[in-house]
Amino acid sequence: MKQKAYNVIAVLFGLLLMNGGLNKFFNYMPVPEGLPEALVKDNLALIEIEWLMPLIGFAEVLGGLLIFFPKTRALGALVVFPVMVGILLTHIFVAPEGLVIALIIWAILLWIIFENRSKYLNLLK
Repeated sequence: MKQKAYNVIAVLFGLLLMNGGLNKFFNYMPVPEGLPEALVKDNLALIEIEWLMPLIGFAEVLGGLLIFFPKTRALGALVVFPVMVGILLTHIFVAPEGLVIALIIWAILLWIIFENRSKYLNLLK
């Protein structure tokens, strides 16, 4: 039962990442009203660097796709790890109202990393 729950949550996590990444290319989700001014300024700064948002979007799509499949899930977690660090730090320092959701998503990522720990240990040998 635990393995089935893990697989379902990992697939949903992968879909969430792919959705966020695809939105960076196609802008199909509306921007919420009333975002904190600091968050808007940070996003505008990211957009100023023309290659950065496509890179983040690509990492989210690729990582989400890799997480979708159990065989490549460990690699997908490594691909999205830097993006997830950025998400967490943004919610800690700029937009704390989304911190609970960011922590839940981080818990899922840490669970994926924990379940694949034997694959990572081989990298350290």
